[in-house]
Amino acid sequence: MPAKTPIIVMLTYLISPSLVCRAQSPPSQGQQVRLFTLDQAINYALTNYPSLRAALERVSAARASVSLARTSYLPRADTLWQSNRATRNNIFGLYFPNPVISPVSGPVLARTSNQSVCGSAAGLLFSWEPFDFGYRRATVTAAKAGQNRATAESGLTRFDVAVAAVNAFMTVLAAQQRVRAARADVERRQVFTRSVHVLVDNQLRPGAEASRADAELARARTELIRAEQAEQVSRAALADILGIAGTAIEISPGPLLSLPPTTVLPSPAISTHPVAAAEKARVDEARARERVVERSYYPRFNFQSTVYGRGSGANPDGSVATGLNGLGLERANWAAGLTVSFPALDIFAIRARKEIEASNERAEAATYEQTIQDLTAQLQEARAALEGARRVAENTPIELRAARDTEAQGLLVQAETDDALARLAVWNNLASVAAAQGDIQPFIQLLRNTTPGGP
Repeated sequence: MPAKTPIIVMLTYLISPSLVCRAQSPPSQGQQVRLFTLDQAINYALTNYPSLRAALERVSAARASVSLARTSYLPRADTLWQSNRATRNNIFGLYFPNPVISPVSGPVLARTSNQSVCGSAAGLLFSWEPFDFGYRRATVTAAKAGQNRATAESGLTRFDVAVAAVNAFMTVLAAQQRVRAARADVERRQVFTRSVHVLVDNQLRPGAEASRADAELARARTELIRAEQAEQVSRAALADILGIAGTAIEISPGPLLSLPPTTVLPSPAISTHPVAAAEKARVDEARARERVVERSYYPRFNFQSTVYGRGSGANPDGSVATGLNGLGLERANWAAGLTVSFPALDIFAIRARKEIEASNERAEAATYEQTIQDLTAQLQEARAALEGARRVAENTPIELRAARDTEAQGLLVQAETDDALARLAVWNNLASVAAAQGDIQPFIQLLRNTTPGGP
């Protein structure tokens, strides 16, 4: 099941820098600060995040695998040169081929001898498979399916990075609004506490009211510290997703703190979603691997030709040549023919492999169906959340006005926070809808059009 994200998934797109972003808190003195708009943050993450470079390298490796599979159509040409010094004792009889015992050619002599002679051999073997009943084609097709899968997963990685960048940006912005509301609450309570202390000092109020005001001020300061802590943590997370961990960054809301225009984003087919496309590529790859197994149980035809020469210091009559005689090539031969091989008993292993690949294909197909179901549900959930967020954003100004009229500090700080975050939540859920549809570009375009001075 694909992971549900509150914001996004995206395909490759080009982003123009148009949103201006600044942080509310000043950077440390002497520390280099990087300024990012939302557009720039996404684009920068797509350029610098390490996992994207890793995904591109996997695509390059898959592309090279296709080239490697195509080399199976080419003929082979193997060469050999050998020089040796050895005894020449031969014997009648048979032994099975093995990699340990070296064969000896020539007549069987009456006596054995430990006397050694020089020998040499050189040759060229040319071999080519003229046809293979579709096996090589299936191998190349499987390699191409692997390349398509790697490409789709690379697009999904870009999508995930863009999701993380937008999520991190929105999180920092929400944290800033909480800090702003908490700081305003502290400032109001400081004024209120000073007023209470003046009244208590003049014996116009009981001392308990001063203690209560001090306690509420201390609690408000604690909330401010927690809000500032959350903001710094979210800044670090954004710097990480941008690939510049440890660097101070600044953002600014742009139009994200005002209500977006009521609009309906384009709704492409759910099968084009990057998550669905990646899973579909896995289905195709599993099917291609099964096809390779199907084309494995056929005869293999090899046209072969060879030319070679040998030299030996041993003579047929049992005498030996002295010195380095035998290192030269004294006899040459050539041959040409067709070899047919068929692994008859491999049928049992091939049947098992075919069943394995067929099961893998069915599993991937089921996963693809589940992915489509999940993405469809996520889209419906995102649309419902967007509608709810719009209604909340329309109601929070009423809550804020009422809280200001009551002058209740606790209600006021909550109302200010709700009002600031409600409009951001509409943008957040609008991005969720675009993400659930598999293309965030319409959301980015809407953001640009809403930005003052944008297109």
